[in-house]
Amino acid sequence: MIVENRPGASGMIGTSTVVKGPKDGSNLVFASVSLVTAAAVSRNVPFDISKDLVPVAITGEGPLLIVVPSQSPIKTPADLVAAARAKPLTHGSAGVGTIVHLAAELLNGAAKTQFQHIPYKGAAPAVTDTIGGTLDVMFAANTTFSAQIASGRMRTVAVTSAQPSPAFPNVPTMASVVPGYSATLWNVLFAPAGTPPQLLQILNREVNEISKSKDMVDLMQMDGFVPKNLTLEQASKQVHDAYTTWKALAKERNISLD
Repeated sequence: MIVENRPGASGMIGTSTVVKGPKDGSNLVFASVSLVTAAAVSRNVPFDISKDLVPVAITGEGPLLIVVPSQSPIKTPADLVAAARAKPLTHGSAGVGTIVHLAAELLNGAAKTQFQHIPYKGAAPAVTDTIGGTLDVMFAANTTFSAQIASGRMRTVAVTSAQPSPAFPNVPTMASVVPGYSATLWNVLFAPAGTPPQLLQILNREVNEISKSKDMVDLMQMDGFVPKNLTLEQASKQVHDAYTTWKALAKERNISLD
């Protein structure tokens, strides 16, 4: 397998190349949930994620962490909801329409909270401002601030998965106080539509076997992920459901990349 990195536009540039490429399994795109959220909040997507791509496998999934500066009085999910209902709380992310941005907006809708999004040019300055108290809270992947949490400069309040995370067994879920709430990170392998079904089955089986291997499980655990091992049908449903959720939220909250 040859990896060709084509960054830009939350993965849309590289994905467009795959959509236009051969349908023989030689041209695939490995993306994160960010591709799905970007497609959901943009009006000018150069492909139809539901028609031009076929999910081959979801390789792993994990929660976002919700963290506050160490000096914050917020210690539990209930504290967070109460504080964000009482007054607006600021949070930062690497941009509009990211999973981090949408996770907070989803919580606003579900819990009647007032998280105000402040877009940054990258996550690092948002981490700095959260530690300093300029921002009240931050939603992000574990890798974004694991060192700051370990040093005690930031404190984890909750995870955004519906169920407790094996990677963070002592951290409560937001769903414990906001039933049904879930906004997770995951990675997906896509093939262009038109790839033969038999080939898709082979790719799904092989990718799932690799995802279950000890080396891959260990790598995923470092990011707070666990392997998914979904069938083609299950992977397709996860992508479809996520796209539908984020597109509806973008319309409801008037969120757009354009």
